[in-house]
Amino acid sequence: MRVISGERKGMPLRAVSGMTTRPTTDKVKESLFNILGPYFDGGIVLDLFAGSGGLGIEALSRGMDKAIFIEKDGRAFQNLKENIAKCRYEECTEAYRNDASRALKILMKKETQADLIFLDPPYKKHQYYEMVKDIVANGIISKDGTIVCEHDTETVLPDAFINFHKVREEKYGGTIITFYRLVEEEGDCVE
Repeated sequence: MRVISGERKGMPLRAVSGMTTRPTTDKVKESLFNILGPYFDGGIVLDLFAGSGGLGIEALSRGMDKAIFIEKDGRAFQNLKENIAKCRYEECTEAYRNDASRALKILMKKETQADLIFLDPPYKKHQYYEMVKDIVANGIISKDGTIVCEHDTETVLPDAFINFHKVREEKYGGTIITFYRLVEEEGDCVE
């Protein structure tokens, strides 16, 4: 696992060994960021279920101003903190060892708004994708923002979460990456 592009290009990142996390492969990460930009002119990225932080760190390397990482697993969180330090991103990151649902409530109270959100929960935990409704309904994602969900082929996500619609879906082996963006329409969208 490494940083693919940007100011920290080639920097190796430490992944958690074992079955508690499933890092996004470099191939999938490179494709995902080529779809997103591939570079950013500032902004805030929220990396839920961050694991070792590969997606959020990649976003910082490609131009995001700030990253907020949420990870519940203790070993993964330790690796996350080490990867942030190795990449010298301590000044532009916040990392919380917390449950994603609880962390979202804290972010709502702080009125945090992200421009890019990665939602990559454990594959068999389908209920976590329901958090996207809370993210959209509570303004945690900016109007120009993108929500990226990584999931397995057995998980079918809806075409829309309130007014954030599925705008693209890419399959990589047993992994699907689904992109949601704001689509302004008259009336409410079907959830």
